[in-house]
Amino acid sequence: MFNALIVEKDEDGKTSASVQEISEDRLPDGNVTVAVEYSTVNYKDGLCIGPGGGLVRNYPHVPGIDFAGTVETSDDDRYAPGDKVVLTGWRVGEAHWGGYAQKAKVRADWLVPLPKGLDTRHAMAVGTAGFTAMLAVMALEDHGMTPGHGPVLVTGAAGGVGSVATAILAKLGYEVAGVTGRPETADYLKSLGATQIVARDEINETVKRPLEAETWAGCVDAVGGEMLARVLGQMKYGTSVAAVGLAGGAALPATVIPFLLRGVNLLGIDSVMKPYEGRLRAWERIASDLPMDKLDEMIQPATLSDLPDLGAKILKGQVKGRLVVDVNA
Repeated sequence: MFNALIVEKDEDGKTSASVQEISEDRLPDGNVTVAVEYSTVNYKDGLCIGPGGGLVRNYPHVPGIDFAGTVETSDDDRYAPGDKVVLTGWRVGEAHWGGYAQKAKVRADWLVPLPKGLDTRHAMAVGTAGFTAMLAVMALEDHGMTPGHGPVLVTGAAGGVGSVATAILAKLGYEVAGVTGRPETADYLKSLGATQIVARDEINETVKRPLEAETWAGCVDAVGGEMLARVLGQMKYGTSVAAVGLAGGAALPATVIPFLLRGVNLLGIDSVMKPYEGRLRAWERIASDLPMDKLDEMIQPATLSDLPDLGAKILKGQVKGRLVVDVNA
């Protein structure tokens, strides 16, 4: 028997979440069983925990789109009992039971060996958000971004993706400008390495001019919507924006002018179905390029019983940094 956060739906279609003790035979199909040590809280998790169930299709359900832990049993030669592993993506926590439990059963193809230099707690301080941030930085580098060519903008900088992106970029030698709508997070962002704080209101509205002064040498955008449209017109010639989220909306009220006259690139970042080799490369870069002392500053500890409340808070934009869930606490 082990503890898990179970989301259930009643006859009226209302959902509720509670910590329950369940047996291992209730776990879904998979060829690797993992003793989960840590998970985290992402925007998708808030959707799955909250009223209506968000992305969940079948009940009862265990949310948690990522986790790190130790292999207990494995029918796959790539993993053996005692191996440390991390999982993000593959619709785990949405279509397949996830990490908000002391045990998880998944396909070996979905796992990645925990890289040297990371323990399971720090791996979940990174989590899906940090993994996505690293993919964004790698994509920008692959398209020519290098330090010394001007500031790199990070929107939604105090959130999970933004916090990790800021810390990574600063360590790599980039000048980082962090966008936030919460003035009280300015000191936090500066502690992660941001050298400039941009108030959300200054950049959150579209303007009639399709092009503005060339300002940013790169951008990690977690907001989308009107802010992304505005940022595209402020990018330097030949630079790129890595789009990782849509906190500001899915619509993009922009023109093609920045792409045609400045050669700006808009790069889509997907962390869910990323192939294995790309995952491995990203986690190895995380272990080497993310300063652990900065990561520690981002961590907000949590337990399974905290999750219903935290799920609601992350949907309201009330979470700072990285919520790390100790599923055994």
